[in-house]
Amino acid sequence: PSAALALLGGSAAAVVVWKWLGKRQIQKKMEEARRTRDEGVKKMAKVVQQFREQVPSVQTDAILSLPLLELTRRLREGSLSPKTVLYTYLEKALEVTRQTNCLRHFIPECEEQLQEIERQEEKGLLYGIPISIKDHIGHKGHLSTCGLVQCLGTVVQEDSVLVKVLKRQGAIPFAMTNVSQSLFSYDCSNPIFGQTLHPFNPQKSPGGSSGGEGALIAGGGSILGIGSDIGGSIRLPSSFCGLCGLKPTAERLSVWHTRLLNMDVCSCPAPVPCAMGPMARDVDSLALCMKALLCQEMFRLDPTVPPIPFDEEMYSSSAPLRVGYYDTDGYFPLPPCMRRAVQETRGALQAAGHQLVPFSPPRIHYVMTELFLKTFFADGGRAWLDVFTGGIVDPSLKSQVNGCKIPRLGKKLLALILKPLQFLLLLLKLKNVAVISTCRSVKEMWNHHHEIQAYRTEFIARWRELQLDVVLCPVLGPAFTTGYPGKLLTAISSTMLYNVLNFPAGVVPVSTVTEADEEELKLYRGCCDDPWDRTLKQAVTGATGLSVAVQCVALPWRDELCLRFMKEVETLSREK
Repeated sequence: PSAALALLGGSAAAVVVWKWLGKRQIQKKMEEARRTRDEGVKKMAKVVQQFREQVPSVQTDAILSLPLLELTRRLREGSLSPKTVLYTYLEKALEVTRQTNCLRHFIPECEEQLQEIERQEEKGLLYGIPISIKDHIGHKGHLSTCGLVQCLGTVVQEDSVLVKVLKRQGAIPFAMTNVSQSLFSYDCSNPIFGQTLHPFNPQKSPGGSSGGEGALIAGGGSILGIGSDIGGSIRLPSSFCGLCGLKPTAERLSVWHTRLLNMDVCSCPAPVPCAMGPMARDVDSLALCMKALLCQEMFRLDPTVPPIPFDEEMYSSSAPLRVGYYDTDGYFPLPPCMRRAVQETRGALQAAGHQLVPFSPPRIHYVMTELFLKTFFADGGRAWLDVFTGGIVDPSLKSQVNGCKIPRLGKKLLALILKPLQFLLLLLKLKNVAVISTCRSVKEMWNHHHEIQAYRTEFIARWRELQLDVVLCPVLGPAFTTGYPGKLLTAISSTMLYNVLNFPAGVVPVSTVTEADEEELKLYRGCCDDPWDRTLKQAVTGATGLSVAVQCVALPWRDELCLRFMKEVETLSREK
């Protein structure tokens, strides 16, 4: 017995030591990644300082204030040089990331790309434009981390198709921006590179998962960025930070060589696909970016992308639109200021000669729990759990991760026990991804795919019955206090719907939070003044002066019509 006890004790000690060594190795990897980033920032600051000493007369503020269309015009005509513009934005990006922690890494090869575009015989549509890209968009020679330890050791061997096309059009990718861990949160925090803050209020989140892009562009450190969206990851940071952002029809832009969670996304079909899209300060910038990307080079490099060039005639049209609208989806009531934004925009559109028609999206509760969440947690979350090497989980994801760890039988018992208990409904709401959303067989998975297609057919039939061109609806906002997005996963129903439908959808800022909005928020009761209604109220309190946005939607493959509608909303809101 004593020998057996000694052996058992020795084995237990060995396991403890092995685990400690594993965690220590993980910590070293994370520290090395942070050190590499910090060294890159220092090197870039030195390069910028050298440029400033060589050219002290650069009018930084004048360059940073130029809209994208005007900046491209001046670059093409030669009144501004690409070098001056690049170093101006590098300098500003350094300032913004010191305030917000929005950058994951500078791209030192931007200087090589600067020399490359000067050798190009033909100037592309984005000639000389510095552009930022989200962390998981592949750039040769750099990591694509998704905020995950397991991705720290693999350097990307080839530019993604998007980056290749951007370079071909004369753009200069100069920075990769921070993201939420695993891209599955609309906060912007991960254990490796930390929390990104809102550029106008450090208590607030810039949104996610493209939050680094949102903070950098809103702070003035980039004029154009590329994000991705699988539940609102372009639109939510745009809403929180006061930007314009477009989630196109998913297949419109290439996703080749772009990392998503623990796999490289290629052309394999998905029931709720990931969409790549632009983020910028105005709608014309989004349109120019889409026009540049939808070119023969894109169609040649990725033959799975339909060869449909940008429809300039549709974008430039001024014909009156028949606009469906709603200010709540009936699932998660949004703060009063977001509903106000829809109502004010509806009135402005009507006064401008457009026809407004009430519209009600069908069965959002069913879409949220049975279609959207079931797509990502069909296996109970096991594949998702595999990406968290060494159990390194960001605080914003711990409730969802812990929920997925509960055995299937435990989840069913938990659901049975908690459903009658009102005071524990918040826990149930946070865990509903674990309680409800699984597929138990291949047949059930195929049925799930069919249900998504059936819902799309139902939604389009209702749209066409009303003869709509576009839809105006709310988007989640204003900016949440940091830490709160992880407590309210299901609040994203306003954006998630159009990922399930694969409709193009964009966000346009139309107003700001007023003192009157804050006073009205004190009376907010949501659906039934339950725990998560009160949590939402806490999340958005203290946002005076921050952006209030609306969402614009069109049918699949009508991305230019969506942009045209966004432009109309933008114009009317600026006039107001």
